[in-house]
Amino acid sequence: MLPTVKINGKGANRLRRQGQVWVFRSDVLETGRAGPGDIVRIVDGRRRLIGHGFFGGSELSLRLLCGPDREPDDALLRERLVQALERRRLLCPGRDALRLVHGESDGLPGLLVDRFGPGLVIQTLCQATDQREGLFVELLLELLRPEVLVLRDDGRTRDYESLPRRKSLAHGADPRVSYREGELRLEVDLLEDQKTGAFLDQHDNHLLAGRLARGRTLDLFSYHGGFGLQMARRADQVLCVDQSEAAIERLRHNAGENGLGNVQAMVGNAFDQLRALQEQGGRFDTVVIDPPAFAKRKSALEGAWRGYKDLNLRAMRLLAPGGTLLSCSCSAKMTRELFEQMLVEAARDAGRRLAVLERRGAGPDHPVLLGVPETEYLKCFVLQAL
Repeated sequence: MLPTVKINGKGANRLRRQGQVWVFRSDVLETGRAGPGDIVRIVDGRRRLIGHGFFGGSELSLRLLCGPDREPDDALLRERLVQALERRRLLCPGRDALRLVHGESDGLPGLLVDRFGPGLVIQTLCQATDQREGLFVELLLELLRPEVLVLRDDGRTRDYESLPRRKSLAHGADPRVSYREGELRLEVDLLEDQKTGAFLDQHDNHLLAGRLARGRTLDLFSYHGGFGLQMARRADQVLCVDQSEAAIERLRHNAGENGLGNVQAMVGNAFDQLRALQEQGGRFDTVVIDPPAFAKRKSALEGAWRGYKDLNLRAMRLLAPGGTLLSCSCSAKMTRELFEQMLVEAARDAGRRLAVLERRGAGPDHPVLLGVPETEYLKCFVLQAL
């Protein structure tokens, strides 16, 4: 018999009626013999079975795995994994690098799996998936036969679950792999580079920027050049700025490997660089702003708003007439509506009129779970100066 966790009416309503998949500690009434990482039965106050889920010791106590009509066993986890892989095959044909499993949105709470060419990266975010990581390694080796498989369990999210940060090479000899993004060949170190190696959620937006770029181009928070190198294929000049020396070195390497001699890459603070360019009277035909998350918690939202506004206001002032601005945010707490309102205020204060060409997000390999707005974290607005 599985352990049973009883939740109150508020928690039951979230699962049954609101489409949510999370129950927080404040809505848990009884935990019985459940321990962190267990698969448990979830019942309401009248002990009616709601479903089965992962139990953890953090503020986020329950993650719904399946309803009452399914057995929450290893066979179910394998089935969910196979379904996630098949969805990517249909939605992202020919993609060399993409997210294969996107946690709750693929019915596998707390599990991320990314592919970079011949390499795979697994990241576990909660105690239940961490305890079953060996199973997921076996399944992925069986189903995909990668040359390299890396465990990147070093994200700060694990701190909330009282899990240690660690990373290791689980299969293969060399974590450095190459993958294709559009027409470019890019190199990444799956063990040492940021996140799981690169920012796969921006894949489609990288390619769009490459199609829109022209003239003199500015790429802020450039990392390995996902935006900048795509734009360099059409633009006259591209200035890439990132505060990480390692990221800039990788960008320069990737630019050279792809024969892109019109890329200037510099280590620097994006805020300082924008101010300097504005003081110099700089003008750019294309500008990309893709900063890290400024608001990981609701309490940080006010400061994040100021940061985003300062970046975008200065970028708008640098835009040449008819120029294009791609402005992004990966802060889940900064909703699409709030982000657009910030852009409206920035444009007003910059004295610029801009048209919204497109409102975009992550690609289909990062599905949004209906009823769980937190899974729609990435915003990308494509604006044109009038």
